[in-house]
Amino acid sequence: MKRLEGRVAFLVGGGAGIAKVCATMFAREGAKIIVTDINAKTGQATADSVVAQGGEAIFVKMDVTVEKTVAAAVAAGVAKFGKIDTLFNSAGGSLPEDSPIDEVDMAVWDRTMVLDLKGTMIACRQVIPQIVAAGGGAVVNMSSGAGLRGANPAHIYTAAKGAIISLTRTMAGSYARNNIRVNCICAGRTNTERVRATYGMPGKPGSAPDRQNVAEQLKTYPFWMGEPEDIAAVALFLASDESRMITGAAIPADGGRSAY
Repeated sequence: MKRLEGRVAFLVGGGAGIAKVCATMFAREGAKIIVTDINAKTGQATADSVVAQGGEAIFVKMDVTVEKTVAAAVAAGVAKFGKIDTLFNSAGGSLPEDSPIDEVDMAVWDRTMVLDLKGTMIACRQVIPQIVAAGGGAVVNMSSGAGLRGANPAHIYTAAKGAIISLTRTMAGSYARNNIRVNCICAGRTNTERVRATYGMPGKPGSAPDRQNVAEQLKTYPFWMGEPEDIAAVALFLASDESRMITGAAIPADGGRSAY
């Protein structure tokens, strides 16, 4: 039997990055997929790719920071597949202007907290009642290694990702009685579209000042940057019954950077 046979997964940010890979990986393990993203072109492409590979998927355009659009996407997913029992919460990111609190513009605080923390909360707020109605399931939130060890100078991103860890833990305790497990992944730097746009391709020269540093880091420590598939595999494990004894956990998937 496939690991997610009979499940219906609601993926936030499924048009790109880790959630895009999760869509394919979850579908291969038997889940029906609700792809949501603010970008209709990339979100639809993810859903189409799942279907082309023999899976079942729909795309619903959604802005995770606007609750009425999240509620509409949840309703569309339930109308199509009859239930939702799995949530992968992957929208978010950092801003290049993030900096120490005595320097940062408050607009960076507002945008980061709305997208990373409020967006995570809204998706949970709208999807968890459906998981309760389905008889239980799993929530997997995306935090960051920054939430475990800090990330200078990105004070605001660090604060938001740390708050996601705390939110995950308190939801795990509250919803255990509903047979819902809630965990988060504390990912390190991952070779996604957004990271490549900021830092460039590892080992290739370019204008971004950090590109050569990336290449040198990888020579001395090959776990320094992961692939989306690495994080998606952790998400699949946390969504499946293989992790039935794990809830309220913040799982480091950062190549060990939070350990030293």
